[in-house]
Amino acid sequence: MSSLAYLLPATAAAVAFYLASAHQRLAPALRARTRALRVAAWAATSLSLALAHAQLGAWAGAFAALTALMAGMVALPYLDAWWQLRRGGPHVG
Repeated sequence: MSSLAYLLPATAAAVAFYLASAHQRLAPALRARTRALRVAAWAATSLSLALAHAQLGAWAGAFAALTALMAGMVALPYLDAWWQLRRGGPHVG
């Protein structure tokens, strides 16, 4: 098992949390499935924490998994804004 196996579920959790957000414009059709997306995001977060704990130990694993989740959650709004500007969508502010 790779020592970075916790990154995939952390990234999937960040994407699911973002798609469940009311402000996202990447996939507007998924706004009707917010509950399912949030449940999947929490499950992926738990899996990421468990994998990181197994690889790195308790504290280092928790910090590494939550940092990976945070990095995805910070990057996704910028990716969404870039994607909308590239497509010629309206500006937010």
